[in-house]
Amino acid sequence: MGREDVLAWVESPLQLVGAAEWAAAHHAAVPVAGRLTPQISATADELLSRGARFGALEPYLGIPWNLLARHGHWLVGDGFSGQFRLAAAVLRPHRITFLDDGAHAIAYADTLLGRRPYARPNIDERGLTTVAAPFAAELVHRRATARRAAMFTAFDLGADRLDALADQGFGIRRHDFSWTRRSAPAAPELGRRVVLGSALPVDGRMLLLDYVRWVRDAAAGGAVYLPHRRETAEQLDAVATVPELRIHQTGLPVELVLAGARGPLDVHTLPSSTTTTLPLVLAGTGAAVHTGRARRSAGKATA
Repeated sequence: MGREDVLAWVESPLQLVGAAEWAAAHHAAVPVAGRLTPQISATADELLSRGARFGALEPYLGIPWNLLARHGHWLVGDGFSGQFRLAAAVLRPHRITFLDDGAHAIAYADTLLGRRPYARPNIDERGLTTVAAPFAAELVHRRATARRAAMFTAFDLGADRLDALADQGFGIRRHDFSWTRRSAPAAPELGRRVVLGSALPVDGRMLLLDYVRWVRDAAAGGAVYLPHRRETAEQLDAVATVPELRIHQTGLPVELVLAGARGPLDVHTLPSSTTTTLPLVLAGTGAAVHTGRARRSAGKATA
């Protein structure tokens, strides 16, 4: 294992964009182990076409043990992942950098600080993932003590977290999607109003009826709808009934779709990581990002 040979281990489009931003910021070619989830392959192709500094891209299912064992510096997309916990405990990488996994960045920072359990928010964890958690936490903190653990994030962690993480040895580097903006071609003509799809109904955190009502209100007067990568056919069929709404399938994360916007957009979204990422991606365009409210479904928590 090369002690400083870097590998990005990602499983979502946003994590992959984060790896491209890290590679650009560090002027380094980064090989990628990409889990085969929706939009990953299309996102990788799009990032390469825009000049992302990626080395070999290896698709995988499960844990890419051989790739991880050959690289000493892991760029980890999902620090809460049970697979990461197990692999870190067994292989004990020399250096770890955590990329953004959506809005979980802040929760993970609190986990590193011991302010919350090592468990994914809103998930009742059982089995091997819970067993591996203390071993992964011990490894991460050992690397932090040796100044070999970091976060590369677009999220504002707050002065208190930043100071506490620095005291424990973690390095924090903010990014603002500057490479994503710089490399973006002109965005497709979508009109002024854009509504972003959400997976809240898929996850049982919002009734589909309430979701369609929110889409109808957000799209009043006409809008383009960009589906979430995990929306079901049933949800899209329901959304398609909204008057004056045009569904635009891209197969790409909205950060890449909208990065080349040349005029002001009114973007409507439910609470998600896009409330942080899109204001950065659209900086200087005059865009406005409006966050709606997710109505609570019986017995379920909202995001």
